[in-house]
Amino acid sequence: MVPSKSWPHLRASLMRSPMGCSLLRERGIKHKPNQTQPLLVTGEVLQLGARCARPWERRASAAMNVRTALVLLALALATVLALVCVLLTRGRAPAACPHQPPVQEDPDGGQSLVFADLTPAELAQVVRYLQGHLGLRLVDAARAKPSDNCIASVELQVPAKAEALRFLDGAGARPPREALAVLYFGEQAEPNVTEYVVGPLPAPVYHRDVTVRRYGGKVPYHRRPVTGKEYMDINVLIRTELRKAPRFLAACCESDGTDLATLTTAPRGFKSGDRATWFVLFHSVAGSGQYLLPVGLEVLVDHGDLDVSLWQLRRIFYNGHYFTSMGDLEEAFVANSLEVVRVQKPRAESVLGSMRLRHQPGSPGPLHYEPQGPRYSVVANRITFQGWSITFGMSPSSGPRFFDIRYRGERIVYELSLQEALALYGSNCPGGMSTRYLDGSFGIGRFAYELVRGLDCPYTATFVHQHYLVESDTPKTNQNSLCVFEHDAALPLRRHFSDSHSLYYGGLRKTALVVRAISTLINYDYIWDFMFHSSGAVEVRVHATGYISTSFLHGQGTDYGSRVGPHTLGTMHLHHMHYKVDLDVDGQLNSLETQDMGYKLMKEPWSMQNTIERLHLRRKRLEREDEAAFPLNAPMPRYVSFASPNSNKWGHPRSYRIQITSFAGEHLPISSPMERAISWGRYQLAVTRRKEEEPSSTSIYNQNDPWTPTVAFADFINNETITNEDLVAWISVGFLHVPHAEDIPNTVTVGNGVGFFLRPYNYFDEDPSVDSPDGVYFNSEQDPGTCGANPLACPPPACAPHLPPFRYGGFLNLSLAPLPGAL
Repeated sequence: MVPSKSWPHLRASLMRSPMGCSLLRERGIKHKPNQTQPLLVTGEVLQLGARCARPWERRASAAMNVRTALVLLALALATVLALVCVLLTRGRAPAACPHQPPVQEDPDGGQSLVFADLTPAELAQVVRYLQGHLGLRLVDAARAKPSDNCIASVELQVPAKAEALRFLDGAGARPPREALAVLYFGEQAEPNVTEYVVGPLPAPVYHRDVTVRRYGGKVPYHRRPVTGKEYMDINVLIRTELRKAPRFLAACCESDGTDLATLTTAPRGFKSGDRATWFVLFHSVAGSGQYLLPVGLEVLVDHGDLDVSLWQLRRIFYNGHYFTSMGDLEEAFVANSLEVVRVQKPRAESVLGSMRLRHQPGSPGPLHYEPQGPRYSVVANRITFQGWSITFGMSPSSGPRFFDIRYRGERIVYELSLQEALALYGSNCPGGMSTRYLDGSFGIGRFAYELVRGLDCPYTATFVHQHYLVESDTPKTNQNSLCVFEHDAALPLRRHFSDSHSLYYGGLRKTALVVRAISTLINYDYIWDFMFHSSGAVEVRVHATGYISTSFLHGQGTDYGSRVGPHTLGTMHLHHMHYKVDLDVDGQLNSLETQDMGYKLMKEPWSMQNTIERLHLRRKRLEREDEAAFPLNAPMPRYVSFASPNSNKWGHPRSYRIQITSFAGEHLPISSPMERAISWGRYQLAVTRRKEEEPSSTSIYNQNDPWTPTVAFADFINNETITNEDLVAWISVGFLHVPHAEDIPNTVTVGNGVGFFLRPYNYFDEDPSVDSPDGVYFNSEQDPGTCGANPLACPPPACAPHLPPFRYGGFLNLSLAPLPGAL
């Protein structure tokens, strides 16, 4: 290359000398754009190169110029087209992703409807039938006094299993559709609770009293759950009594009593027949949880008489002292013989535990959506998803329940249902120390309110309404109170990268179908998840969140929890949940098998000179129920499986394994007079023979009379044989919660989740997820960037998910009147 500063002398010699072209060639300068251009960007260089070029070079140059022009023209056209596309699409949203599950006929021909919850029309029809055929005056439960007769609840009467299976498997007629009605008879010589089966729906013509058959006799009236009307009457009594201590209330709480909130406790006494409840009083602040604001005052209300006017306060508790009446408390205060802790009335903008936003919303987080629409289908009460078929429902008392769960056309579980949720507290205040809440009595399903789209469930989830009739003659609807969605766990279900012998990668995304409901039981919120995996596994999980329950901090209060506010003790408590799992593994007849590990010390067999601890497998088939009742927190075999008499391809019994994840606290001592009411909590797992007369491990009547429980689970275990029988697994999970500062404002779900898995164990001949459409495989001989080799290389076209307008109706049909309280 010729330096630019020597160019004037070279140019003069080249232009004058006939040898100029030869010199130009010697310097390597030819008429080629990529060589003449770097010399100097001048017209003279191009002219000189053109003059010195040989004829063949001139022809080649002309051809190249044509090709260059064509290439440039093509690039220009492409650029113009790209700009046109940008201008045409500027400001236009991407194409919308399909959202709604495809409309399709129910492939089971409506068989799942035998387990469908009653519709509002059916509920209303049952009420009309009972009103016209019992020959008694029935008062609407919403306004009924204890001395009235009323319909307490109506729900589906689940058909007997044998009858349902004959229909589902094509060998019998559809069972009649029936309702179970619970009535409170207060206007009788011997007040009682009676249960009727009413049918057939939708036009009932008969009712049968099933109380004696189910419980061995009439249910005593004092065992009935407390109604909303009863709570309202109790609240009127408390407010009336509070007016008897105006100076005390002004001094202690900056209150006249009308702005204090009450929280019920349970059970209601210490022996059968009692109906006396401690109520804890809190400062009430609109828009925030009062549960963190105890004022130190608790009252014991005796509300056992059928005549509301005879109810009275039996005891008053304040700051470690007990009084017989509010008048006595006022007298002690006036006489200056009572130490009063002055609790300022909280302000809404600075109240402890406020959930009001402290910052403006930031940039949005990740959004869950299905780029080609949901891969599941919800038709009536049935969900289908990648080989799964699931029938779902909601009991007003016990909550979510599932029937006839099938995978690849085979029934795996006949019934999977929540049974009970227990919360047992400790405190040095009477309300806290005596509390053992059984939430089924309050209504786990009834208080499963509307879910918030985009937070409680993915924004694009499918939402389902739930209908119920409790304490009213009119059916009510919790709209959007159950959601269904496919969840991407952002974790491989399985994967392997091979770096030896052959080079390849294979894997499968972990996605699962999730069915979710959330029960708000006064201050606690339970998130109930039921997940169905492509490996054939079922996962059941519960998280606890919401507000902790508290006591007024006094004395040695921190022996029972942690201080979380100026006068607030976060009280320690247990959360224990109980589930029923009626597994039918390759048929109804199953046995229970366990496996665990052990070490055997032996001589190494190849020389007999050294010893080795050889790991070996211990297998056992459990023969009787007593063997299959595993105490809570005691060691149990690591593998427990329901085994079929049939084998898989490799000669092993087709089985499903029960795997429990739980951190449960200690069960109530068996010596306690109320322990039998929650005796299901003795066991982390108990397997019994299935009996139609043992449909549930508990009863809504156990809460208010745990000393003579209507249903005692311990009686289910009577050492019957469990080999080749129709078996049920009863599973307990839970955790101990010692509140701490980070529970304010709410307990977080992180670390507060427990549950269990039902996992195929030699049920298949290989992992069934090999047939999943989400698998990925490519090797070193392939280009992983091509669609044919790797579907991940070709994601679906970008699209805008269908986001319906945000609406929320969860506050509809609610009042601020006292509601049944459980946590």
